[in-house]
Order: sequence, then structure tokens, then C-alpha cells
Amino acid sequence: MLENLSCYVKRVSIFLITAALIAGMAGCGPIQYNLTISSTEGGEVTTPGEGTFAYDEGTVGNLVAEADEGYRFVSWTGDVDTIADVNAAATNITMNGHYSITANFAIAIEIWDWYDLDAVRDNLAGNYTLMNDLDSNTAGYEELASPTADGGMGWEPIGTEDNAFTGSLDGQGHEIRDLFINRPDEITIGPIGLFGFVNEGGIIKSVGVVNASVTGYIFVGSLVGANVGTVSNSYFTGSVTGTGNGMFGSTVGGLLGWNGGAVSNSYSTGSVIGEAAIGGLVGVNGYSALGTVSNSYANSNVTGVDDVGGLVGVNGGTVSNSYANGNVTGVDDVGGLVGFSDGTVSDSFWDTQTSGQATSDGGTGKNTTEMKYITTFSGAGWNIIEVGGPGERNPAYIWNIVNEVTYPFLSWQPV
Repeated sequence: MLENLSCYVKRVSIFLITAALIAGMAGCGPIQYNLTISSTEGGEVTTPGEGTFAYDEGTVGNLVAEADEGYRFVSWTGDVDTIADVNAAATNITMNGHYSITANFAIAIEIWDWYDLDAVRDNLAGNYTLMNDLDSNTAGYEELASPTADGGMGWEPIGTEDNAFTGSLDGQGHEIRDLFINRPDEITIGPIGLFGFVNEGGIIKSVGVVNASVTGYIFVGSLVGANVGTVSNSYFTGSVTGTGNGMFGSTVGGLLGWNGGAVSNSYSTGSVIGEAAIGGLVGVNGYSALGTVSNSYANSNVTGVDDVGGLVGVNGGTVSNSYANGNVTGVDDVGGLVGFSDGTVSDSFWDTQTSGQATSDGGTGKNTTEMKYITTFSGAGWNIIEVGGPGERNPAYIWNIVNEVTYPFLSWQPV
């Protein structure tokens, strides 16, 4: 009897231990997090849909939002820290926690010509969509954006510090060409560019400013003079000049004069000229850690006196995953990537040969050959992939490169 009881107890014990082990193994499965998705009026999230979805920890999930007719996608809001591009309707999110996000849509105000673009200043909080390229042959150019417009001063920048642009402009990949601005005098002091001042909440994306000639006194850029909003997937070619001097530094950049917001996935080529705080992409980036420049580059000829950089003249914010390869000329605090920095510069590079500069206040100098190796950038954690030729694109990655042939280029940029 005792032997039978002992045997029974052993069998029960083995069963319980086995059950405990099985339960323990089940508890070792992947951690899961919930993603809750909603949208505002004017569209819907088609991938993965709307509602709540479970993902394993670390999963990268696709997000696709589609606007209804007459509306346009604006941005993702909510728990967006791990969304690759909050301003892109098609992007992805990395699941490292429970997240709740919203796809935001707005009624689209269409821009077809220079008159429509000029009307933006009458509704600075509107949401605009550029429907085609604008150039010297587009209606309204002679009156609004040509060398003879406004008494020879050309285009009047949209938005001032007191009355800033807070809406959105989606260029849809179109270009604004032949922009002319000539406002070099102190009397016209203020941010100068296609947009003068973009405030917090303002969004400008997917637009090129091509063959531009922009001259201003201070805070001068082709696209934006001063930015506290978001600029992404945009570019500049042409010339930008700042005439400020003495107690008024120029603060001149190819794309933006001063940035206190976010600039990403953008580039600049052409010439940038001024006295102080001159950068190929951005003149001054931030203060007190504000300002972010990421995944961007400049191939601009940059000329100044003080605080001159191939990408950024003065950096008080953050520069990451970016590079410069244009010629840089100056006297004091001159750098191939950054002229002067009391901010953060990480995983960024400059070409010591083409820039003519052996030093930079931040970043890593490489020769031209090294700047065309994918390992230079993949080793720094860049989201980059090799493609077969300069005309090929792999949009699944931020950066593309033809190994040993080209510098890195943005996967969305025109061929």
C-alpha cells in the first residue's frame, strides 16, 4: 500500500514538474505589443488597416494611408518616435512598445500657377498641394517671381516672424523653377526664401527649388529663411547670397538659412555665399539643442568668412547621418562639414579632397575614394543599400549608392 502510494506521488510530481516546464516554455515566447490605428476625416489607413493589431517585439510593420478625393495626407501623430517618416503616407513603424497613432488628412488646396502660390500668404494655416512644376513660363511668373517683379526685388517671401506659415505644402515631387529674389538691403531685414518663416507645426515636403537666384540680408535660404517646423524630401539648385555683415551675420544656407525645427532626407547643390554662419544646406542649425538635420547632404560651393561649413555653418543642435562634398572657403572656423559646433554631430562625413578642408568641427573626414565605399556608411549604421547604377533606385532604403562609383544619394531623389 505504501509502495503504491509512493509510486503515485512520484508520478504526480513528475506530471506537475512537466506541466510547469511546459508552462514556463510557453512563457518564453516573443513579447507582443499592440498598435492602435485611427484616422481623421478625409482618408483611411489601408495597411494594416484601422483598429488594434498585435506585433512581436521589434517587428517593423508597414503603414499606408490613402486620402479620399479632395483631401491629402498630412502626417502621422501620436506615438510616432519609431515611425521612419511621420510625413510620408507610406512608411513603417518599429514595434518596441504599445503604440497609438493617427493618420491625419486635410482638405487639399491645389496650386497650379504662381498666382495660386502667392495666395498661400492669405491663408497661412492652409494645406496645399503642388499640382505641377512652376517655372518662368507659368502664369504669374512675370508679375510675382521674375527679376522685374515687385520693382526688381522679385518674389516676396511667404510668412514673417510675426505672421508665419503654419500649414503644409506637399510638392508631390514637383519643382519650383527660376525663382528670383533680390532683397539685399537692411531695410528688408528678415527671413528670405520662397517661404520667409515657417513656424512650429508647419510642414514642407517633396519639393525642389531649382535654378533659383536668392539674395537677402540675413536668414537667407532658397526654400525657407527661418524654420521651426518640418522640412523633408526637398532640394535646391542655384545660388543663394547673404549680404549681412558686421554686427549682422548673414546666416545663409542653400536650402534653409536658420533651422530650429527638423530637416531630413534633403539635399543642396549650387553656390552659397555670405559673411558669417554660412552652410551648404543650413546656415545655422538650432540653439539649446533645438534643430535636427538628418539623412541629408550638400554638394555646394560654400564661400564665407567666419563659421563656414560644407553642410552647416553653425550647429547648436543635432546633425546625424549626413555628409558634404562641396568646396568650402573661409577664414575663421571653417570646416568641410561644420564650421563651428557646440551641438552634436554623429555618423556624418565630409570629403577632405573636394572640400579642400582637412578639418571640421564634428564629423569624420574621408578621401574621395572612401566617400564612395558603402562600408564607410553602413559601418556607421546608415540605412543604405547598393544599387547597380546611378539611374537605379531601391526605395526600401533611405540611401542608395553605386559602390565605388557614386557618393550616397537619397532613394527618392530625381535621376
